Amino acid sequence: MSHDVIIVGAGSVGVPTAMALAELGIKPLVIDMHPSPGQGENKHAIGGIRATHSTPGKILTCRRSIELFSTWEEVHGDDIEWLKGGYVYPVYRAEDESLLKSLLPVQHQHGLEIDWVGPEDIRTLIPGINAEGLLGGTVSPDDGSISPLLSINAFHRRAQELGVVFHFKEKITGIVCRNGRVVGVVTNRNSYPTEVVIDAAGPLSPELCKTAGVELPIEPDSHEGAITEPVQPFFQCMVVDIRPAPGSKNYYFYQNKQGQVIFCITPDPPIIGKDKRETSVFLPQVCARMVRLLPRLKNLRVRRTWRGLYPMTPDGAPLVGWNRQVKGLLHTTGMCGQGLMLAPGVAELAARMVAGQTTAADEIIIAEFSPYRKFEAEEALK
Repeated sequence: MSHDVIIVGAGSVGVPTAMALAELGIKPLVIDMHPSPGQGENKHAIGGIRATHSTPGKILTCRRSIELFSTWEEVHGDDIEWLKGGYVYPVYRAEDESLLKSLLPVQHQHGLEIDWVGPEDIRTLIPGINAEGLLGGTVSPDDGSISPLLSINAFHRRAQELGVVFHFKEKITGIVCRNGRVVGVVTNRNSYPTEVVIDAAGPLSPELCKTAGVELPIEPDSHEGAITEPVQPFFQCMVVDIRPAPGSKNYYFYQNKQGQVIFCITPDPPIIGKDKRETSVFLPQVCARMVRLLPRLKNLRVRRTWRGLYPMTPDGAPLVGWNRQVKGLLHTTGMCGQGLMLAPGVAELAARMVAGQTTAADEIIIAEFSPYRKFEAEEALK
């Protein structure tokens, strides 16, 4: 049996892409080496969903993602723990104020609701925040958070309802090409003919695409996260502190619907490679920064830590587009740690690309995410 489309990976991008294709009447086969959806890097996401970016493509993509996440329970009945808490960037340095204010015109131009507010508003949104030197910050109230586990399983159920077939515990070992075009895939169990392969393999994409003779500019690095015990909710927003410090570029945290505080840090320099073992450095490093910013966090007990991979590109933007060397190979990868928030928007775009139904608005995103761009710029809020 030949499949119209085979998707490699049942994670943040692969599952909603399967769902989006099925909604257009195209039923793909999804193959994943893990035993169930979201068991790769999806389960390491902390759940933040923002359209607060500095480039048009990401803003437009994530605005669509937020539309889907925020209405999912109303439309489909699944509680994915959507929380419209907004994103808040508190600012203590003049250079950070200048940077965030300089981004507002392009953010407003592409429909993002975001504004600069003064210190009083920041203190209201984040009760107990350190007020010394606080200059204000940006607030984007439509951003929020979800449960990665609940959302991936909700998308999986919906895809199955639409007729999508998933093969778990099966690893694709190669993309089969003939005369410069995709003709199928080979797994550790079988071979499957197809004319279209969608690469949604994240940090494993480079080795997958090498089997088709394609080199991708993706280099995984690792990030650690943690979750606390639940306590009475006292703030709802994602707090992003963009000030650098020794060993870290920034960090961010929020309180979920269960009252647990979830947090992550961006190491500097990056920790390149696929090592996902937790470290003894992470908690002392990030907790000290968090408590200085919000002292009332100091008595919270951490329940669990973990470490996941970010498939990074040179400029911090995804790779979404048809491969020019191999006809029928569509890349939806290199999400740079933002796969959860980008995925629903990227999924619908990928489905339209396969169906030949892209719109004029899509061209902005396609150009920005093109695997063949020059990688000269770097997103300010990556």
